[in-house]
Amino acid sequence: MTELISVPALWQGRCLCGDHTYEAYGIPDDPHLCSCQHCTRLSGAPAMAWVGFPRSAMKWTGREGEPTYFSTWPTLHRGSCQRCRTQLTSVADNSDMIMVTIFSLARGAELIPVGHSYRDEAMPWMTITLAPEPQRRT
Repeated sequence: MTELISVPALWQGRCLCGDHTYEAYGIPDDPHLCSCQHCTRLSGAPAMAWVGFPRSAMKWTGREGEPTYFSTWPTLHRGSCQRCRTQLTSVADNSDMIMVTIFSLARGAELIPVGHSYRDEAMPWMTITLAPEPQRRT
């Protein structure tokens, strides 16, 4: 039987320098790692960790508002802080979801990835333990 965990109703996050802060409400969707070429180059790491929230559940609360977006693919846009360069978001055209980097969340370490996109492109020395099933709210 899968163990149920408590999920906070409010998630808060920010960039490194604090110019961009946000609040996301509700149950996080699809916490996962990604080892695509875009994520590895943007992060300088073997994977980026992402989690989604409905766009309607996301509120930018910092003095700078939303981050600056740039396209990494014709239909995919990444948001980052122009001061500290923290990668914060990934948004696909026509999607109701916004992905945020898990570790921009104050409690991001509580989220366990349930998937690994582009796993076949991951470094061969990278060993990952994924959650057995999607996390559920108690």
